[in-house]
Amino acid sequence: QVQLVESGGGLVQGGRSHRLSCAASGRTFSRYSMGWFRQAPGTEREFVAAISWSGGYTYYADSVKGRFTVYRDNAKNTVYLQMNSLEPEDAAVYYCAVDEDNGLHSRKNEYEYWGQGAQVTVSS
Repeated sequence: QVQLVESGGGLVQGGRSHRLSCAASGRTFSRYSMGWFRQAPGTEREFVAAISWSGGYTYYADSVKGRFTVYRDNAKNTVYLQMNSLEPEDAAVYYCAVDEDNGLHSRKNEYEYWGQGAQVTVSS
């Protein structure tokens, strides 16, 4: 079992940067790849980014490529999502998730454990 807790949500002015954190506890965090997803009201949960267990490989949705960066600190059992040049369209609840198969998957059903989410609101 893995427990995930996102933090860092809040109100951000458009064009600015913001960082989300996801702290993991339970099973060995460093063994698994991680993903970030987001869900805006009335929409499906969509893939944002994924990172391999070592942090050496990453994968991004086209909508955030070049603006968002995912990275991890295995010593702190934490994965981060650095979001730059935020746009109103980035406003959503952001979720982190664990992929026990260690892929870089964009489909949410590939992930076994999820956090409770962190709300990010972007003002225009």
